[in-house]
Amino acid sequence: MMDTTPLSNAYGALLDAAVTVAGSGDAVAAPPAGEWNADQILAHVSLVTAATIAAASCVAAGANTTYDNRIALDAWTIDRVIALAGGDAGLRDRVRRQGEALCALGGPALSEAELATPVPTRLLSNGKVLVDQPVPLGDLVTGLAEVELPGHTKQLLALLPNAPADRPAA
Repeated sequence: MMDTTPLSNAYGALLDAAVTVAGSGDAVAAPPAGEWNADQILAHVSLVTAATIAAASCVAAGANTTYDNRIALDAWTIDRVIALAGGDAGLRDRVRRQGEALCALGGPALSEAELATPVPTRLLSNGKVLVDQPVPLGDLVTGLAEVELPGHTKQLLALLPNAPADRPAA
């Protein structure tokens, strides 16, 4: 059984950062050209989380699946998620609930064999292919906890006034 405590903690840190940014109101810096604002970051995380839940659910159902983050990078889709969630507070609630669902599914509901299931994966960032090969389902979940969510937490905090100049890219 996978320990989802690190994943839960990563979602908590991301949501704490989102609340901090939302609380700074007009003091939030506009992101540099080509980077996302807070709502866009949260919508992206929501889409990535939904894709991870879908992949885990397919594996649990014994179905074939793939994992591809390109839709989570699409500007139209990100804007649609923002609208459907009703903005900042709705996005935070959506990400929180999705994180809880993924922790419940990724931990006690999946066996070691299911977590080891290779999932054909394509991951892009800034127009570059990072991964284009099968990845064990458990590694996709671990990658969220160790890389994806902490990276977007830093990205959110970089929107605060007096944030360091070395902003992480979207």
